[in-house]
Amino acid sequence: MSEQGFVRSARTADVTAVARIQIAGWRALYADALPGDVLTELTGDDAVHRWERQWSESVERPPTERHRLLVATAGDAVVGFAACGPASDEDLWPRTDGELYELHIAPGRTGEGHGSRLLNAVVDHLRDDGFTTVHTWVRDKDEARRRFLESTGWAPDGVTRRLHLDQTGPAGEPVEMIRMHTGIPEYA
Repeated sequence: MSEQGFVRSARTADVTAVARIQIAGWRALYADALPGDVLTELTGDDAVHRWERQWSESVERPPTERHRLLVATAGDAVVGFAACGPASDEDLWPRTDGELYELHIAPGRTGEGHGSRLLNAVVDHLRDDGFTTVHTWVRDKDEARRRFLESTGWAPDGVTRRLHLDQTGPAGEPVEMIRMHTGIPEYA
């Protein structure tokens, strides 16, 4: 029998799981692009405590009432999370443009529907908060995430950026990012 999956607002007790899932996601996503010392700084043991503090702050004192931290659960375990709120890019209007800041699923728990449940919950919360579009940044090499988002109606909006993490990655190249978006339909 499989565990029942749900999405709910994060609680302070969830932040360690959220931090560990984020770190695992970043290790997988940026291992080829970051020098070892930078990757360790962002995803090592000390980073867990920094991210726990950040996520605790997000849960206890979000920047606005329109910021959300959601978790996907399977049984009692947190197996994924999503963070969303007003868009942060200067060319977007934070009153109607929302942003999916982070979406990560624990290693070994992908393909179980947790990402879809989180994405649906994000859109529902953003719609309830008055947003009409949602945007997110995706690494150009993250084909799995791009395919997942495209399968749910997202598309690149033509905006790209280069992240110069510690000036350059191990190969001397910046990390290329594409921005994707989708409209948020009104309730029928």
